[in-house]
Amino acid sequence: MMEPAKPGIPPRAGMDDWQPLRGLTRARIGQGRSGNAQRTTDVLAFQAAHAQARDAVHAPLNVQAMEQQLQGGSCVHVQSRATDRATYLRRPDLGRRLCERSLHQLHKGEWDVVFVAADGLSSIATQTNAIPFFKAMGPLLPGWRIAPLVIATQGRVALGDEIAQAMGARLVVMMIGERPGLSVADSLGIYLTYAPYVGCPDSSRNCLSNIHAHGMTIPAGASKLAWLMQEANRLGLTGVGLKDAAPDKVLGKDTPSLHDKDTNA
Repeated sequence: MMEPAKPGIPPRAGMDDWQPLRGLTRARIGQGRSGNAQRTTDVLAFQAAHAQARDAVHAPLNVQAMEQQLQGGSCVHVQSRATDRATYLRRPDLGRRLCERSLHQLHKGEWDVVFVAADGLSSIATQTNAIPFFKAMGPLLPGWRIAPLVIATQGRVALGDEIAQAMGARLVVMMIGERPGLSVADSLGIYLTYAPYVGCPDSSRNCLSNIHAHGMTIPAGASKLAWLMQEANRLGLTGVGLKDAAPDKVLGKDTPSLHDKDTNA
């Protein structure tokens, strides 16, 4: 805590004992005041964070840029039954089902897993993190039959169930933008589902969240997901029956611990 000034000794110029603590969290702590009001810098920072969160929700996913990031890798672009962003936000149910045209684009095969990159509630998160995460998974899944990446717009988590069912994939990994907050607007969530089907309950999924530059790193998330996928195959299930008990050694000596993340994001 800030020490009170001693009688006859003026406080240090620019003294701010909260500054070292701010380096440990993205939460807003030790906010200063100017008279009876907040400082202008704090107000402007709050407004900027709010604007970033709104942009994350409303900005369209740049599918072409993501295709270029794949550098020639195959992918399919699909859309949910929500025809635009306004409908998507008002009707979550439409974001869980494929439109008819997209359903006919998907061809059934013998796939072990299909990865889906969906905009969700933060297209910025998907734009920034989904392709790097997908690329990080390849070397961790030797021998797996991985379907072409599916990029989905106006998508909710459950959209991956119908995609996997249509493509004949045993597992689906949904990479989706999480609802932005005032400290992080680009957080990616990962949802793993074994034997998915339309109407699959959320209790049948495993989730990794808070994947962004200030949270769980992509290497850490990829290592944990690979472990979960191996266990899902061994047990024949995901969700409440698959406990998140991966040993720290699966992360590798050069990978930050899963606990080294900002829980306030």
